[in-house]
Amino acid sequence: MPPTHLLAFTLLGVALPGPALAQSGPEPMHLSRLTGPIVLDGHLDDSAWAKVPVLPLVMYTPTFRAPLTERSEIRVAYDDRYIYLGARLHDSEPRKVRSNTLYRDRYSGDDIVALVLDTYNDRQSASWFTVNPAGNRIDRALSNDGEYSGGSDPMNDNWNAMWDVATSQSDSGWSAEMRIPFSSLGFQDVNGEVTMGLIAYRVVARRNERQIFPAIPPRWDLGFAKPSQSQRVVLEGVHSRRPVYVTPYGLGGLSWHSELDALDTHYLRPREETHEAGVDLKYSPTSNLALDLTANTDFAQVEADDQQVNLTRFSLFFPEKRQFFQERSAIFDFNTGGVSRLFHSRTIGLGEDGTPLRIYGGGRLVGRAGGLDVGFLDLQTGSRDSIPTENFGVLRLRRGVFNANSTIGTMITSRIARDGHHNVAAGADAMVRTTGSEYLTARWAQTYTSGFNNPAVDWKQSRMLLRWERRGQIGLSYNGELVHSGPGYDPGMGFTFRSDFTSFTGQVGYQRLVGAHGMFRTMGVALPASSYWRNADHSVESAEVAPVLLGEIKSGYAFSLTARNSYESVRDTFEIAGGAHVVPGNHWFHRGELSVTAPRSASFRPTFSISAGSFYDGTEVSFSARPAWNPSKHLELGVDYDYNRIRFSERNERLDLHLIRLRLQAALDVHASLATLLQHDNADHAIGVNARFRYNFRDGRDLWIVYNETMNTDRPELPGPRPPLMRRREFLVKYSYTIGM
Repeated sequence: MPPTHLLAFTLLGVALPGPALAQSGPEPMHLSRLTGPIVLDGHLDDSAWAKVPVLPLVMYTPTFRAPLTERSEIRVAYDDRYIYLGARLHDSEPRKVRSNTLYRDRYSGDDIVALVLDTYNDRQSASWFTVNPAGNRIDRALSNDGEYSGGSDPMNDNWNAMWDVATSQSDSGWSAEMRIPFSSLGFQDVNGEVTMGLIAYRVVARRNERQIFPAIPPRWDLGFAKPSQSQRVVLEGVHSRRPVYVTPYGLGGLSWHSELDALDTHYLRPREETHEAGVDLKYSPTSNLALDLTANTDFAQVEADDQQVNLTRFSLFFPEKRQFFQERSAIFDFNTGGVSRLFHSRTIGLGEDGTPLRIYGGGRLVGRAGGLDVGFLDLQTGSRDSIPTENFGVLRLRRGVFNANSTIGTMITSRIARDGHHNVAAGADAMVRTTGSEYLTARWAQTYTSGFNNPAVDWKQSRMLLRWERRGQIGLSYNGELVHSGPGYDPGMGFTFRSDFTSFTGQVGYQRLVGAHGMFRTMGVALPASSYWRNADHSVESAEVAPVLLGEIKSGYAFSLTARNSYESVRDTFEIAGGAHVVPGNHWFHRGELSVTAPRSASFRPTFSISAGSFYDGTEVSFSARPAWNPSKHLELGVDYDYNRIRFSERNERLDLHLIRLRLQAALDVHASLATLLQHDNADHAIGVNARFRYNFRDGRDLWIVYNETMNTDRPELPGPRPPLMRRREFLVKYSYTIGM
């Protein structure tokens, strides 16, 4: 079928009423409706809780269905406005219950209790709520049925919702009560009846023990939060509430930056004052649609990007962290191979160097209507220097077909600049679960730089992907992916690594559960391989095969041992970080790698990796360490250290690259916190500091104080003015207040 016909077919398919999808699994259970009020205090002494049955938990890890070492009572119920979780979590050694952090959205080896809700009942997405014994909350959005498939990350840690929690501790363990408003959850009600998926679990951190309902076998990476394996539950007499949330903000600050004067004789340090105000509005026109409107959008409080060292000839990828783009962001997923994608929201309001551009405003609509997933976005950005004002628009439609894990969809993006330059992209995709854990994915996209007036297929401006995979962590798994990208394919709102290539990537692996006896929980092997060809002459540009041995012991430590064999055909000299060059030639290089990952349930987590071998026409030894330590629940210290020792002996070029990130996260309580990130990259000769103090009065009401500074570490004594220590300094104060109507 020609791609234009595929696009037309897909548009028709998503617009028509969907078929009744076959639902597998046990019969839905009716969730308990509360018969009385709940006082949210973390004690579960309200009489209404006694009438709610306890969920039957089983051990998930370290040994599936082994006897539980600690008794747990988890109850889930609802009333007209909220869904509740109540948990009494007994512990025979209550002094060993772990509360390692008070920093919001941070897991640091704590004991936890969690609730996962597939509120759209689509067996693909979920809202994930977690709390530790100190009352610290984590909320995430989950997509793609919890599968790390085709380069996608199913966990969105930057998503936040409005909900409440209370905890308490005693000499018998700890307790927790969650209260999640239906207005924070998208759901579909049919005459007041709602069906959704539910998973609840408890983690006893010191034992690496996870207790779960329902009894999901540990066959997948995120099986304990996998929407398709959740228990279907029915809520009756629930009707959507449609509040309007208005969040005005005010921002003030000062900044300084160093610049040479007009005669290049000395550096100036002009001061700039910032005074901004804006407003966001959130409204749900239906129970499963969310509309966000914004005016003079600001992201001053967003965490700084992690610096990266680029040792390749390709662009670096940075994830989206801004809250405006987070809710149901998986609707906009259109992966075209690896981390490449048709739409990447960082193209909006951020320059190529990551510096912010003004966003005048716009809107975003996400959710579900009549079985159709809808994502719409339109934003207008301001101009700066040579960058003109631009309009960014995205429309994404997707619906289920055939069965509960299959979809077809389409996406259109447009980027229109005031100077007349514009870029349009259109794509269609399908993901089909053929049987069991077998999935087939097909995607096609085409870009247009002169409008959408001629929709004829142009293979030079198209990109196609075909992927077959067998998903699963335990047993035999495999995948194969074929991608073709034309030389003119240029998604103006997307991200691409390469252009004008054809590639095949794949992996086959086998992993098994060792059983109740012995120190190992899992052992396995995998063989990933890839090859990229130039379209012009069909020569191989890159190839790699990297057999790996991997395992996890029952305490939670995991390791991998890899023999990586790479081929790169270089036709033009390119520069890597630090100023060294890779020369033209056909390079085979080989390296051995060892990686050890500490369990996240430990208070001290000494994760590290080391590798050594050849590198193009030279050699490289690299070491990476990610130790983290929680001396108390008020403080977490982390160090990220990357070292690359590169030698091109025949050319007498050498590099010693150091990248250091120091992370300090401190919290007085669950309301007041300070996060500091200090980064040093000797290739860039800079030190960066990003410090963010937050006082959260309550959900939707925040005070932020932000300090940013970039300093020069290389200040040579050369003719002319010496560079100053400070490159840029910024101090900002922001206050936002959410009003519910």
